[in-house]
Amino acid sequence: MKTIKVGGVPEHFNLPWHLCIEQGKFKDEDINLIWKDFPEGTGAMCKALRSGEIDAAVILTEGITRDIINGNESKIIQTYIGSPLIWGIHVAADSKYKNIQDLKGTKAAISRKGSGSHLMSYVNAQHKEWDLKSLSFEIVNNLDGAIKALKEDKAQYFMWEHFTTKPLVDNKTFRLIADCPTPWPCFVIAARDESIRANPKRLKRMLKVLNAETRDFKQQKNIDITLSERYEQKLEDIRKWLDLTRWSQEQISDKEINEVMEQLQILGLIDKKVDTSKLLHNL
Repeated sequence: MKTIKVGGVPEHFNLPWHLCIEQGKFKDEDINLIWKDFPEGTGAMCKALRSGEIDAAVILTEGITRDIINGNESKIIQTYIGSPLIWGIHVAADSKYKNIQDLKGTKAAISRKGSGSHLMSYVNAQHKEWDLKSLSFEIVNNLDGAIKALKEDKAQYFMWEHFTTKPLVDNKTFRLIADCPTPWPCFVIAARDESIRANPKRLKRMLKVLNAETRDFKQQKNIDITLSERYEQKLEDIRKWLDLTRWSQEQISDKEINEVMEQLQILGLIDKKVDTSKLLHNL
């Protein structure tokens, strides 16, 4: 049995992977799928792909696009979540900042440079017509680091997925100021060029198993209750999230990936657009 190492965030989006592992569905296709959680998010997964620590990652579209252009020898092999990601803009519960305009000129907590929390700070700033060159950041590594930074006023706001962060809003650690959805499909699956060259059929079988799971995932009996219990989220929040979320079984389109590059270039996060063949690989 051949091994594939896959990385992803420890969030509700990735439950289909865990169900396939637990139910032996990858093993039925002669794949030993080893999952690794990356609570630090996209920046850490980009690094793990570059080093060969993992073969593939379930990763934010904008983050991996930027990192491939910057030299990460990987390719996007499929869209995973075809709907936008809803980024919540959070402040400390007792913060003096009441609305999004109050945050102009303040410091954003980010997990690391090149992460989703970093890139989406630029997207949000562009929406609000703030000066992109004036943005400043505090690197906090993960959610726990963000809690500490906002509490100690080392940073004033933090962008993270709305529903993942909702329990911290409910318990009054954070206060939600606004939401900022991504203007593109939010999660893709990327694989290292070396893994694609060595094991294209194995990766294709991996996607076949996963896609069979995600195709009917929302219709599974009591899936809302399972998600709520596993990820310690209120059932009403999980139901709202399920309504907003669409899993994909297709490759991201040239049009969509060009839109991502266009946005990254406008934001000054890449120097130039590249041919989509440098970013995408169809197994």
